[in-house]
Amino acid sequence: MSEFVLQADDVAIHYGGVKAVDGVSLTLRRGEIRGLIGPNGAGKSTVIDAITGRVRLTRGKVQLGGQDVTELGPVARRMRGLSRSFQRTSIFGQMPVRRQVELASHKMGVADSGADADAVLRELDLMPMADVIAEDLGYGEQRRLDLALALVGRPSVLLLDEPMAGLSVQESHDLAKHLKALTSRWNVSVLLVEHDMDVVFGISDVVTVFELGRVIASGEPAAVRADPRVREAYLGSAA
Repeated sequence: MSEFVLQADDVAIHYGGVKAVDGVSLTLRRGEIRGLIGPNGAGKSTVIDAITGRVRLTRGKVQLGGQDVTELGPVARRMRGLSRSFQRTSIFGQMPVRRQVELASHKMGVADSGADADAVLRELDLMPMADVIAEDLGYGEQRRLDLALALVGRPSVLLLDEPMAGLSVQESHDLAKHLKALTSRWNVSVLLVEHDMDVVFGISDVVTVFELGRVIASGEPAAVRADPRVREAYLGSAA
């Protein structure tokens, strides 16, 4: 058994002469949060797409729990425990909260989808809103519902693409707290693309910095924050 729940080795995505991602290698250990930062267009979301199978690799390999999933599509990878949320919420606005989480769980083939849905809702403090129509939720609650849909079936790996986008400072803090709790209570490993530096450096165990489709720095948050190139390019000289 591999020590890593997720491995992406020498991943490259080329579009003709454009190297959107060029030789990126990433790993995730169980219960770990790895934050991905970098400017727009650096390749962060493309790496997420590559790992989830939404784009075909030019070269490289993706392993989940030590098993090669490079040739599998997004649905097959999801059924094996690799889940993903997008920058925009993917909720059903006209449907009650619990009902859509239960349906998502049922679609995953969970034997007791009701219990699975309730566990997810309790974990994300959404049980009080279980019967509320989703479009009547506040935006922060809708983002948590989107996360709930990604958590049905107890995935081992969760890939999040800017989950704090559009949230207030307090809402971002609350969502970050939930993510950190998930890694310990549910043993979920998280790959987090996020522009909120306070969130990334506050909850990540490892931070990886992208530039022009390549990794330019990676390590513990304090070491990455102190890296002169990272400080100058992304964090400001006084960071």
